[in-house]
Amino acid sequence: MSADEIVIERRNRVTHGEYVASFGKDAPVGRLTWTLRNGARDAEHTHVSEATRGKGVAGQLVEALIRDARSEGFKIIPSCSYVAAQFARHPDWADLRA
Repeated sequence: MSADEIVIERRNRVTHGEYVASFGKDAPVGRLTWTLRNGARDAEHTHVSEATRGKGVAGQLVEALIRDARSEGFKIIPSCSYVAAQFARHPDWADLRA
């Protein structure tokens, strides 16, 4: 694992959870939080530390959410403006939108 490799940890707690990004074993540098609403995961907030912005962290957090939605069969409510913008850029994700 290189120092620039982003590691995503999933923390699911049934009704809510988060995706946490770090560079290897370093402290977390970003997170995407969600809450279960009407059977879909409402992606409420994405935050990346100022020091690591522009390194693709937020994009990888959203991509982890998308991969899980495809493999686990849930839909996503893109309440977070960043997640909504990514949905607009990726029309192939339309089937995952709640």
